[in-house]
Amino acid sequence: MVESALRRVVRDALIEAGEVGLHGNHHFYISFNTSYPGVSVADYLRQQYAEEMTIVVQHQFWGLEVTDEGFAVTLSFNKVQERLEIPFAAVSAFADPSVQFGLQFRVDSDAVAAPADSQLMPPDTIEAAQDDAPQSTTVDPALDEDRSGEVITLDSFRKKK
Repeated sequence: MVESALRRVVRDALIEAGEVGLHGNHHFYISFNTSYPGVSVADYLRQQYAEEMTIVVQHQFWGLEVTDEGFAVTLSFNKVQERLEIPFAAVSAFADPSVQFGLQFRVDSDAVAAPADSQLMPPDTIEAAQDDAPQSTTVDPALDEDRSGEVITLDSFRKKK
């Protein structure tokens, strides 16, 4: 719940930046996982930043659009404008150094897409393997015999007056 609320802080800060711009020395450093599902960056940027990328939203940004799920922005990379689309779930850090404010987030590693060249099985093999997987598992009750539940009271540990 806390991470979700803090990601909304990032969302709200970006909404305000998109509506009224950034005033004074405000600027944002946003780090995100480039292989997270839904992240859209140019291929050459993804190759250069295969795992994580940090962008700066300050003077030269265009078309900042914010939704409940993520944001899109156009930035300049070596004088070439590129559109980035980033889900909030892919964001690993957010900072505004002008006010010494920063947040770090956990990115769900299970959701991170594996690079295409490192897949161990082709997708049709994965689907077939999932179809063959058992649908339920049973636990042998004998394994639980060593685990006995016992209720204790804390009164014996309390100091007596």
